[in-house]
Amino acid sequence: MHTFSNDMRFLISIFVLLPPFILAQEVHRIDVKEAIDIGGIKQWISIQASNKAHPVLLFLHGGPGNSAMGYAEKFSGELQKYFVVVHWDQRESGKTAELNASDKPLSVALAESDAIEVINYLRRRFTREKIYVMGHSWGGFLAIKIAADHPELLEACLAVSPMVDQLESERLSLKWMLDKAKQESNRQALKELQSVSIPFANGEQLYFHRSWLLKMAGRKSPSKSFVETWATKWLAVFNEGSAINFFSIAPQIDCPVYFFVGRKDFQTHFKLTEEYYNVLKAPAKNFYWFENSGHNLTTSEPARLQEIIINDILAKTGG
Repeated sequence: MHTFSNDMRFLISIFVLLPPFILAQEVHRIDVKEAIDIGGIKQWISIQASNKAHPVLLFLHGGPGNSAMGYAEKFSGELQKYFVVVHWDQRESGKTAELNASDKPLSVALAESDAIEVINYLRRRFTREKIYVMGHSWGGFLAIKIAADHPELLEACLAVSPMVDQLESERLSLKWMLDKAKQESNRQALKELQSVSIPFANGEQLYFHRSWLLKMAGRKSPSKSFVETWATKWLAVFNEGSAINFFSIAPQIDCPVYFFVGRKDFQTHFKLTEEYYNVLKAPAKNFYWFENSGHNLTTSEPARLQEIIINDILAKTGG
């Protein structure tokens, strides 16, 4: 005959009294942060969902090198009710960089290879034929590249402020800034911007371009030392990605593609993204303007971003 301690009786009573639906929710919920083996090194992911049976959505952060885990809840908290939301610190970014350095030179091909490996890991783990991939800026570029090369892996590609022809984007923005500087007789802006070449030759040129882009939009610019330190590691691979023109290499993508673009985005120029959308052939596509946003609409209009994904895209694609 079994006997139970008072503590054990208390625990049993708690579970007996809990409604079945609460117990079911707890069983199916997932909230983990862990390192997984990707591309020969340890890479850090977080997985959050109210129900691990939901469709899987992998978010690709921007930069390159700019982990989004510190503020991910802001633009994906609501998505966790409808998706298994996965954030990943890419190679040499965030927690992955803390765990280990890259054992290979950074390149677009390596970034894409890592991403595909993460996608396949998630497909196996959650028994999914396809998943959703969402990316911002550099991450949006990676998402489109994966969608173009491996559409069979994706329910849909969600490109937020993506790089689609970044060298041309930098030229358009540079011309706009030079014209504005001339109109305003801004000698310092003219001097610094006239020293910039496209593609950027060094971190100083990148700093002049980005700092005036932000200042002319009424925003605070980053420190020169921060940009130049970033450029030491990332400028070469950023320029490699910037030279890829999706108008030429991906006029057709064989999975649904959705674009989210700020009307004031001169960093990944809104005009080019709209033009690419207009010529792109895809089984399904849509373009969502964010009138009050520039480049970082994940943080400026996160509620609307999530609402569209849940109420429009998920409803259409089914997951």
